[in-house]
Amino acid sequence: MATSVVVLEGRERLSQLREALAALEPPPTRLVAIGDQETPLSAVARLDPAAPRRARQRSMARWLLPFGFLAGLTFTYITDLHTFAYFGAWSQHLIGALLGLVSGWMGSFAAAASVNGEEDDRIRGLRNRLAEGNWLLLVETAPGVDVPWTTLQQARPRAVVRLADS
Repeated sequence: MATSVVVLEGRERLSQLREALAALEPPPTRLVAIGDQETPLSAVARLDPAAPRRARQRSMARWLLPFGFLAGLTFTYITDLHTFAYFGAWSQHLIGALLGLVSGWMGSFAAAASVNGEEDDRIRGLRNRLAEGNWLLLVETAPGVDVPWTTLQQARPRAVVRLADS
């Protein structure tokens, strides 16, 4: 599936391009107009930079939480520290393991936030264009179908940003 975002100056050009693309055979699978009174940018999951970050965080947490738990448990046994001795021998190790679990959870947030996705810069640029008063049109085509570049260029867009190619 090929995904592109077309940046247009006015709402009239946006509606003309949307109608021209809808009339094509085969039509694009998805046409989403993004602007003032249309769909807000945050409603389009493809253009939300927080969505991939949340997915990365969940993926990292899947292996960092058990690793942190085991690391905390191992650390309390290896060091033989009695930091939580007033809770008892087993409780002391369990508290150490839970603290390791919490540190793994915090580490998943730090690791997810430290990695920039490939599309973050492009999406940031699109957000800036939208803030400048431009209109955006998200165009997705079916797998194996090319984006209708000639139709897009006839609308004289300010920019065309490719997000994914099929």
